[in-house]
Amino acid sequence: MITIHEVTELLREYDRARGYTDLLWKDLTPDEVTWRPHENSSAIGWHLGHQAHVAHFMVRNLTAAEPSPDPELDGLMDSANPEQFRGALPTIERLTAFRETVAERVHARLGAIADGRVGSPGQLTVVAQHLLVALINHEYQHDQWIGEVRSENLGHHLPPDPDTGRISRLDGYLVLNPLG
Repeated sequence: MITIHEVTELLREYDRARGYTDLLWKDLTPDEVTWRPHENSSAIGWHLGHQAHVAHFMVRNLTAAEPSPDPELDGLMDSANPEQFRGALPTIERLTAFRETVAERVHARLGAIADGRVGSPGQLTVVAQHLLVALINHEYQHDQWIGEVRSENLGHHLPPDPDTGRISRLDGYLVLNPLG
């Protein structure tokens, strides 16, 4: 049976994944964050917003309906919209605020589940565990592309992989093994 402790541990892994993402982009210039390698390619900034956008919609749709923290970004950060129709990226400050707000909401909602402050706490604990594994692996999925652009196109070094004992590489991507 999935325990509340596992959800709490996975929230720490989620923070670790987000921290790794920050290592990949926070030292870049705004021009580097918004630069696109070619016209059909997304900028690092889009991936940053998309990671948060997916986290918001997954938590919203699977655990608690709530409005978007920035509805104007919803269409822009949706990967179903082709690159050429997404529009201009927001400022770095707005992207950062969006990511931080979504992370706070993930913690608030999944923390409430871990604390049993929801209806059907057992069932939602199972949902929360799988949801967090998906969010973490989605964060790392986009980190791969961010890292490639960072190193191969922009000439910056890559930080070391997170060292948690639960992270490995599969097909070149960092992945969280949910079994530990």
